[in-house]
Amino acid sequence: MTESPTPVHPARAGRVRRALPPVVAWLVSNLVTWLVALASVAGDGSRVAYWSTAARRRWDSEHYLSIARGGYEMFRCRDRYPEFPDVVCGNVAWFPGYPMAVRALSGTGLSYELSAAVVTEAALLGMFAVLWWLLGAVLTRATGLTLAIGAVFPGGVYFHAVFPIALATLALLVCVAGVRRGSWWTATAGGFVAVSCHPVGAVAVVMLLSSALFAWRGDAWPLRCAKAGLSAAVAACGVLWAEWLMWQATGRWDAYATIQRVSYGQGDLREPFAELLRAYDVPFRSWYTPEGRLPWLVEHALAAHRPQLWLNAAFVVLVVATAAVLLVRERRLAVEEWAALVLTVAVFLVPFLAGAQMSWYRNHAQMFVGLVLVRRMSPWVQVPLLAACAVQYALLGAMFFAGVLV
Repeated sequence: MTESPTPVHPARAGRVRRALPPVVAWLVSNLVTWLVALASVAGDGSRVAYWSTAARRRWDSEHYLSIARGGYEMFRCRDRYPEFPDVVCGNVAWFPGYPMAVRALSGTGLSYELSAAVVTEAALLGMFAVLWWLLGAVLTRATGLTLAIGAVFPGGVYFHAVFPIALATLALLVCVAGVRRGSWWTATAGGFVAVSCHPVGAVAVVMLLSSALFAWRGDAWPLRCAKAGLSAAVAACGVLWAEWLMWQATGRWDAYATIQRVSYGQGDLREPFAELLRAYDVPFRSWYTPEGRLPWLVEHALAAHRPQLWLNAAFVVLVVATAAVLLVRERRLAVEEWAALVLTVAVFLVPFLAGAQMSWYRNHAQMFVGLVLVRRMSPWVQVPLLAACAVQYALLGAMFFAGVLV
C-alpha cells in the first residue's frame, strides 16, 4: 500500500513562490550574458567560454586577484621593468572589500579565480533578492518589468566579471534597505562595505549623511541627525580600512593617493562636462580591435560605450523625472525612493568628477539601485526602457567578451 505524499504547507509554498522572481531574474541575466558571449567570436574563430573564469577577467581583475592572493604591494616600475616609464607600480589603486571576500572564500579550498566568480555571482543573486524586497516582493506587471530591466541593466556584464561591481552594488542596496527598515546597523554596514569595495561607494556616505532629511522619522530631529552623521562617518571608515591595509604592506599612508597621482593622473576634482566628453571620445575601436574577421555583433559594438553614455544619462533623467512626478502628485517619496534617488544621481556624477574615462561604463552599473524608482514608472516608459537596455546590454557585452573593454 503506497503512502500518500506529504502535503506542502500553504505558507511555505507561498514563500517559495515569492522567492522565485529574483532567482529567475538572476538565471535570465546569466542566460542572456551567455548568449552574448556565444555571439562574440574571436578573430581566430574560437568562441568565448562564458563559464570559464578566464572569460570573466579583464585588466583590473588581475589586481583584485593579486590582492586576494598576497595583499598589497607598491614599487617603482623601473625596479622590475627597466624599459617602463619611471612611475609607481603595484596594486594599491584598488580597494580591498572584494579581494578580502575572495580570500575568505578561497579558504574553503576553491581557487582564487573560482572564488572570485562565486563571490560575484552570489552578490548578483543577492542584488536581485534585496531589490525584490525593496519592490515589495509581490509580482505585478510593474515589478516584473523592473526585474527584467535589472537582468539586462546597462553595464551589467560587469556584474558577472571578476570585478567588485556586483558586491559594491549589493552593499548599496543593503544600505537602502537598512534606511527603509530604520535599521541603523544594516544601513551602516552596507555603507561600509560599499565604500571598502570601490571608490564610487563613497556615494553611500552622501546618502547616509542626507538621510536625516527623509529617514529615521520615528526619532526626534537631534537623534535623526546623529544617526545620519554617525552612519556616514562609520561607512567612510571603509576608506581608512583600505589605507590601513595599504600602510601595513607598503609603510605609506598615502600609497593610494600617490599611485593615483603619479601613475594615473587622478586624485583631483575634474570639470565634469569636459571629463564626460573625454569619456565619450575614448577610441576603444582603435586601441583594442581584435584581429581577424569579426562577427556582426562585435563589429557593430566597437563603439558601444557611446550609446551607453546616452542611455545612462536617459536613465538618470527618467529616475529624476519619476521622483518629481511623484512629489507633485503624491506630495511625498518613500524612504527607499529618496535613498535610491540620491544614490543614482551621485553614481552617475562621481566618475566625471573624479576622472574615470576608461571605467565609467562599469562604474555606472551601480545605478542599478535606481530600479527602486523604475517600479513607479508607467509601462509606456518601462517597456521601451527594457528594449533599449536589452540592445545595449548585447552591444556592450560583445565589447567586453571581444576584449575591447578594459
